[in-house]
Amino acid sequence: MADTLDINQALLDALLELESAVANVKADPKPDLMALFNRLDELTAALPEDTPRDLLHYLHKKSFQKARLYLQGADPEAGSCAH
Repeated sequence: MADTLDINQALLDALLELESAVANVKADPKPDLMALFNRLDELTAALPEDTPRDLLHYLHKKSFQKARLYLQGADPEAGSCAH
């Protein structure tokens, strides 16, 4: 179980780092987004078989904001639109 918690924390850290890098994409030097995407792919591949399907879905579909929300305990499917 500790391994899953460690991987989940590493995933959350990488997702937060990606969001920060995207926000600073015009910085000099430019952030290495490919390294972050590769790290996320490695962490996703290391997840155990009993990983929740929703989280796996978000990660495989590259819905990184939803994956971050899921890992933070928020509802990834709750939008700001009332419809």
